[in-house]
Amino acid sequence: MTALEARRDEDVAGPDGSAPQSKNVLRTASGAIRRLGWGVADQAVSSLTNFAVSIYVVHQLGARQFGAFSLAYVTYGFALNASRGLSTDPLMVRFSGVKPATWRFAVRNCTGTALLVGCITGIFAVVAGLVLRGTTGAAFLGLGLTLPVLMLQDSWRFSFFALGRGVHAFLNDTIWAVTLLPALEILEKTGHADVFWFTFAWGATAGCGAIAGIFQARVVPRLTGAFDWLSRHRDLGIRYLLEGTSASLVTQVRGYGTSLILGLAALGYLQASVTLYGPMTILFLGMGLVTIPEAARVLRRSPKHLPIFCLLVSVGLTLGGLLWGTVLLVAVPRGLGHTMLGSAVWKPTYSLIFPMMLWFLGQGMGGGAGTGLHGLGAAKRSLRTVIITGIIGAGCTIAGSLLAGVQGTVYGMAMGAWIASAIGWLQFRKAWQESGRGTNINTHQRTRRGGRHRKARTMRSQVLS
Repeated sequence: MTALEARRDEDVAGPDGSAPQSKNVLRTASGAIRRLGWGVADQAVSSLTNFAVSIYVVHQLGARQFGAFSLAYVTYGFALNASRGLSTDPLMVRFSGVKPATWRFAVRNCTGTALLVGCITGIFAVVAGLVLRGTTGAAFLGLGLTLPVLMLQDSWRFSFFALGRGVHAFLNDTIWAVTLLPALEILEKTGHADVFWFTFAWGATAGCGAIAGIFQARVVPRLTGAFDWLSRHRDLGIRYLLEGTSASLVTQVRGYGTSLILGLAALGYLQASVTLYGPMTILFLGMGLVTIPEAARVLRRSPKHLPIFCLLVSVGLTLGGLLWGTVLLVAVPRGLGHTMLGSAVWKPTYSLIFPMMLWFLGQGMGGGAGTGLHGLGAAKRSLRTVIITGIIGAGCTIAGSLLAGVQGTVYGMAMGAWIASAIGWLQFRKAWQESGRGTNINTHQRTRRGGRHRKARTMRSQVLS
């Protein structure tokens, strides 16, 4: 066992090797609610920043350039999932709630790994931009030049949540937001209102957050430490990399497939419908920042409650999706659509709101299962689930595009999400049974209680004698 692993084990276990028990249930619950609140608040800032760029581009540049920006954005999502799988996902599973000294030791290499992934993916994006040329090439070029700082900034967010300090992640994303909005205004006033400069400004201002994270954490990313990090956590990192990139591949297929089959304008309408569901994206991603480290805490304190926790996650996400979808169905034709998207875009987008709601509901139902699989560290089953459901989702999406245009695309996405939800819960049930957590912890507790009772009886007999 390495020194880092021994230090981590001391941090997460009690003096007798058992899982630490909370002395105050109310304090534990309030702490979880506070962490969840910071998770949603941080994701609100992050998503609103991206939302502002999307609204700005669709108003200033129209559906075609917005479609090109959307292709760059889904590519950014692909790089982000790769970075998280190799760097912050293992950190969240293995170093949530540890002591600050242990956390800093791990984060130094974790953030270095994220920076390395950003450099490699950035090179590929720049090459793609030079090859593609035109509107799409310009968007890829702007993205590729800024991917290193985008990946580093994102790694700070997850690192802070692993430590339970969501307020630092919130401040970091706020720094990005307050530097981005003036940058967009400067581009418009100086005559640089095109997709390259908008994409570049969006990514470059993330560098302010990336630099601020160094001072917040008092940790300098160690680029050479990436190899040590990848080696130590290859059992999780490789699987989470494949899982993240497989999940992102579905988004890539949806984006590229829609643009090839139906054109960039159709992709713009599809992305506009996703933009309308911005608050739900905030809720889903904000919960994701918190639920995985929270699941790890539940697993240590009271393993038998993990399935209940995961079920509550799914119920909350599903109810949120249903509520917001209903609001959009009523409010978009009554002025909200024109205000957010403009008169030329909102009408074609309105027909996508209901199938998009079905897609979010399916994702919400499966959210708890994904949380449980990550909380258990069941990387094999988690990867298997993502690959199977990714193939199904991609097939449903492409089939929908071919059969019924952009509306069929979204219905295909929704069908794939509901199938994925069912498969995810089945895999979580199997992983839970294989872990034997509920049975083992009860047996362990009974053994400890029995040992204490036998010891007490022995002491009483000695006194009486």
